[in-house]
Amino acid sequence: MARQYTIGIVSDIHYASAAEKARGNGYEFLGVNSPLERLVARAYRHFIWLRHPMGHNHLLDEFLQRMDSPDYVVANGDYSCNSAFVGVSDDAACQSARECLGKLRTKFGANFRATFGDHELGKLSFMGGQGGMRLASWHRARNELELQPLWRVELGNYVLIGVASSLVALPVYEPDTLASELVAWQELRAQHLVDIRRAFGDLKPEQRVLLFCHDPTALPFLWRDETVRGKLPQVEQTIIGHLHSNLIFWKSRLLAGMPRIPFLGHTTKRLSAALHEARYWQPFNVRLCPSLTGIELLKDGGYYIADLDADARQPARFQFHRIARG
Repeated sequence: MARQYTIGIVSDIHYASAAEKARGNGYEFLGVNSPLERLVARAYRHFIWLRHPMGHNHLLDEFLQRMDSPDYVVANGDYSCNSAFVGVSDDAACQSARECLGKLRTKFGANFRATFGDHELGKLSFMGGQGGMRLASWHRARNELELQPLWRVELGNYVLIGVASSLVALPVYEPDTLASELVAWQELRAQHLVDIRRAFGDLKPEQRVLLFCHDPTALPFLWRDETVRGKLPQVEQTIIGHLHSNLIFWKSRLLAGMPRIPFLGHTTKRLSAALHEARYWQPFNVRLCPSLTGIELLKDGGYYIADLDADARQPARFQFHRIARG
């Protein structure tokens, strides 16, 4: 009988260090000058998205307690609250990510892999247009937090591959970068795509892939790469994060192919561009791993456990485990 592997999968932990907590739950509204916009944003946060974004560190502790002895654990990005919107170049956000990753590495050691999320690198805030991607965050994530842009693990005939979605999707996120840093970002992206092509090109015909990609905005760019597209029949599942809830995932798939909206601000332009390309998600067999918190409306957070047959004679079995927010 083929060996069985158990993989724990968690995403969008959004851990908050003491320094991030000190900024308070209203940090997102600091750049919003319109009282009406602030009112609408606060209502959205309070009733739909997440009421207390910095108050859920205990959910990581519960996840760690529940994980008994998995063969591997994968964290699929976003380890801090990114409360300065510039990624881990911000000391407070870096401390959050360091504490979060430290707990995971202490528990799982060499059997732990971590994928880049957009919170590690920075992005313009949803409201107010603050922050953005910073090269200093990239270097700090690589050197201090020891995150790898691409990682690859072989478990029998299964291959787990993690990619840095913000790099792959850089054409969408270029407006989030500083003009003086754009060329450097483009060079990093070019090298990352070379590494991704090599990882997919090295696949043997009998191998099956579980692809870990935090932000699904990257998937259409991977689809356009001939090497990756030629190996898509071997991609059994692509595990994404970023969307926090299957409700958001369902709406994203429903709106796939919608026209781009070039007005109504930066965020609307970026989101509509991503949804316009979402029709290319399908060949990747996408599965969302929600955030540990889920969204306020549904409180639908949790994590996955996947059971793999080393011979890949049958598809991986995924079981979702909810975590109560209490």
